[in-house]
Amino acid sequence: MQKLQEKTHTANWWKTDQKGQVVCELCPRHCVLKDSQRGFCFVRQNVGGKLVSTTYGRSTGFCIDPIEKKPLNHFYPGTSVLSFGTAGCNLGCIFCQNWSTTKSKEVDQYCEEATPEAIASAAKEYGCHSVAYTYNDPVIWAEYAIDTARACRAKGIRNVAVTAGYIESEARRAFFELMDAANVDLKAFTEDFYRKRCAGHLEPVLDTLRWLVHETNVWVEITNLIIPGDNDSPEELGQMCEWIVAELGSEVPIHFSAFHPDYKMFDWPPTSTATLLAAYEIAKEAGIHYVYTGNIDHPPTQSTYCPYCGEQLIERTGYRINHYALEGNRCSKCQVLIPGRFETQPGNWGNRRQPVRIADF
Repeated sequence: MQKLQEKTHTANWWKTDQKGQVVCELCPRHCVLKDSQRGFCFVRQNVGGKLVSTTYGRSTGFCIDPIEKKPLNHFYPGTSVLSFGTAGCNLGCIFCQNWSTTKSKEVDQYCEEATPEAIASAAKEYGCHSVAYTYNDPVIWAEYAIDTARACRAKGIRNVAVTAGYIESEARRAFFELMDAANVDLKAFTEDFYRKRCAGHLEPVLDTLRWLVHETNVWVEITNLIIPGDNDSPEELGQMCEWIVAELGSEVPIHFSAFHPDYKMFDWPPTSTATLLAAYEIAKEAGIHYVYTGNIDHPPTQSTYCPYCGEQLIERTGYRINHYALEGNRCSKCQVLIPGRFETQPGNWGNRRQPVRIADF
């Protein structure tokens, strides 16, 4: 028990019920935990009647990525982002593309120690424009992410959350208060899919999206991983895109990403380029102005265009920017305002991926 206490951090957002059990109030699961019991995410645990985070200060690794890999195409294009995550997840997606860490119960095997201050120092030293809380969902390690985000802001570094948005309102306010951008994974648009494929529910994610877009200054983009024969019907995609336009607005970008067989769906076929291009057209027809495809090599649908005059504003090959025709945050041709966060010139990080040894900091 002494070793466990040395590697834990008191958590927020919990209460004790009448039986003396801990009730976690971080996410919609509201896990009820007896002493020593862990929640669904595996990393939040009842230790002696208190809820603790067992992965605070420990990460599965650090890497400098292009911001477009998160994916975020309207958040300081071309800049570098220091990315890291921990272990565990509060959803149970059977198609998880990062299952070796999100589903891991061997936290010590995968993690190295990293203080919030060390992460901020590393990002500053390497000239990173931002830090991304990613790989697994930062919601379950919100305390660690919040402390790191504060340390980063103190050094002028922006913060990015890559999340499924499965979080309760009180924790959501504290977590996103320190985030500058978020990519929210909208996994499908049916309750049946969320229940059967993710062991969760759709409405909490929709609620997070509405709140982020209308109640915060966080820049938001959406990702939808398209799984053949599962969430790819034209009807479902159309309903999802119509909801986005009606509830969030036409200027929230969406990324349709290709599924590859993984975790418990190794016998499933990968997503075809034709399926992604069909989703792209459905979103455009629904009125979404900024639509992208991911996990395929198709520059025309990975580039940014002015929705009013059609000018190509950012030409991308992979994550590399080949052409940039924005003047500040306006189209260089018709001068219409383009939503997002832009500087005078784009970054030049390109397609590079650079591992970082955090122990040096």
